[in-house]
Amino acid sequence: MATRPEEITAILSKELESYKKDLHMVDVGTVTEVGDGIARVYGLEGCMAGEMVQFPGDIYGIALNLEEENVGIVILGSDQGIKEGDQVKTTGRIMEVPVGEALLGRVVNALGAPIDGKGPVGTDATRHIEIKAPGIIERQPVKEPLDTGIKAIDSMIPIGRGQRELIIGDRQTGKTAIAVDSIINQKGKDVLCIYVAIGQKQSTVAQVVDTLEKNGAMDYTIVVCATAAEPAPLQYISPYSGVTMGEHFMEAGKHVLIIYDDLSKHANAYRQMSLLLRRPPGREAFPGDIFNLHSRLLERAAKLSEAKGSGSLTALPIIETQAGDVTAYIPTNVISITDGQIFLEGDLFYAGIRPAINVGVSVSRVGSAAQTHAMKEVAKRLKLDLARYNELAAFAQFASDLDKTTQAELARGERMVEVLKQDQYEPKSVCDQVLIILAGNNGFLDDVPVNQIHRLDREMIAFMRERHPEITGEIDKTLKLTDEIAGKVNAALTDFKANHFSNEAPAKETATEAA
Repeated sequence: MATRPEEITAILSKELESYKKDLHMVDVGTVTEVGDGIARVYGLEGCMAGEMVQFPGDIYGIALNLEEENVGIVILGSDQGIKEGDQVKTTGRIMEVPVGEALLGRVVNALGAPIDGKGPVGTDATRHIEIKAPGIIERQPVKEPLDTGIKAIDSMIPIGRGQRELIIGDRQTGKTAIAVDSIINQKGKDVLCIYVAIGQKQSTVAQVVDTLEKNGAMDYTIVVCATAAEPAPLQYISPYSGVTMGEHFMEAGKHVLIIYDDLSKHANAYRQMSLLLRRPPGREAFPGDIFNLHSRLLERAAKLSEAKGSGSLTALPIIETQAGDVTAYIPTNVISITDGQIFLEGDLFYAGIRPAINVGVSVSRVGSAAQTHAMKEVAKRLKLDLARYNELAAFAQFASDLDKTTQAELARGERMVEVLKQDQYEPKSVCDQVLIILAGNNGFLDDVPVNQIHRLDREMIAFMRERHPEITGEIDKTLKLTDEIAGKVNAALTDFKANHFSNEAPAKETATEAA
């Protein structure tokens, strides 16, 4: 039986309609050279700057150098399985990481993949790691305090939500300790935290995670980790991955604190990549765009406008100096980008003043605008008084006979320095800080031996919380110190000094100190 031509045409038309071929154009190139985490690829003519490319074995890289003859690619992972002649494909995507609530409480690598052994991260949402920072119109002034729980910082170098405050100092002077204390203090304060560990030992990062878990801080914290064992490209992208995760929360109207620990190692990783890519070296062998590297990262910290949801991202970058030299290239760069710095000094640290903050060099350029009323009231003269005490103390070393006024100033300064000392992982509430600083300002500590200041602080806070909950409750609630409340505090402190505190150390304490 002959089939009619129109039937054949109809069948063919139907078949052609149902046939859909998914055409996907990719550029394919060939590896000409590979080593030290860098690959040079010939033939990727349509490749874009910053685009992700795919090597055999599901290894990815980022195209950083687009040259006439080849493309310079940094490999995100080990280059052991890549060899000359391998095919490389473009992906049409730029680097992105997972974001969302599912990341809280997790330890992830620079690509956002979990490395804590707790299974996969349950989120499908992703964001590009390189985006433009919010513009001027999208921001508002920094005006809310971000309490660190550290007396010396909250009183004299206050940090506001949306600020960028640099923590700078030599190695082993307590930089990470300040950052970790700040994270622990955000418990119950509706602030999410991100800790980015760049180029650190795995044991050090494990220690930080353990401390955060013990203090119940991992519930609201993400740890992004690119250890010293990992390739430079992963160390390079890790802070951008961290800030991208933070921006997701900020744009949802939440408050975020991010720690970059530390940007010195980040700059070193970028220098290593740049030199291997044959980019021309500049000062201290760093490439010419090293300033842009950190400025485009730190500019992403912001306090968003009300129209954008009033979220905030506060950045605490850490920089390690060599022998206290803040005039080196990377420290001066980051100082000029940030809104102030907390300078930690080795000499103070070894003298037992911890946190070892040099009050004369440290500054917060916007924080006082965000300070609570109560703290502003008690701390307004503190920085000047301590600076004066340091001058007098230096002068008193050479003076044999001092008048009574100078002696009194030195005695009070010595006690205020003692008041500002603080144990690690013990952040204080605003009320507790205000009470002890007020006690020092009003002379309640002048006749107390220096070695008894810590005991007085502990017992006084316990006394105020137990016997005068209406005063502490009022300060906790309003964060204000009116004349009326200040009067009540002074009366309560007078009662405490007269009836509940002895300048003599208890026998047990004395024996311990003697031992």
